[in-house]
Amino acid sequence: MRAVVQRVIAGRVTVAGRTVGAIGPGLVVLLGVCRADTREHASYLADKVAHLRIFEDPDGRLNRSVLDVGGGVLSVSQFTLLGDCRRGRRPSFSEAALPEEAFRRYEEFNTALQGLGIVVAAGEFGARMVVTIENDGPVTILLDSAKQF
Repeated sequence: MRAVVQRVIAGRVTVAGRTVGAIGPGLVVLLGVCRADTREHASYLADKVAHLRIFEDPDGRLNRSVLDVGGGVLSVSQFTLLGDCRRGRRPSFSEAALPEEAFRRYEEFNTALQGLGIVVAAGEFGARMVVTIENDGPVTILLDSAKQF
């Protein structure tokens, strides 16, 4: 799994003009699921996201997690994170999981975050979404579960 994690003041996802998910302060996670990903990858990445120390403490150091600050997570499935652009000009998505499997892993990721006590809002899997991100900092972190396993 690949994730782009952004610390935000607020985030919102709309589909066809209606809001399907929104948070205030917290994290927006853009999540791409690989063919080789398992439930363990989803759990690992959820734990990593929940405990990333990317919020400031009273001394201004990045020393607090989304759990510490009581923030939410807006989780957005984004298969284009798996685009391989090494050859040619059109990305190849051959490493992206098929939709049914990707949806399963995406749901496992969201459920694992909820199990850690985080309020999770979500985009609409497979839909054309408009994602509004009010990045705070900006703070943006890239995570890849393949580097762990």
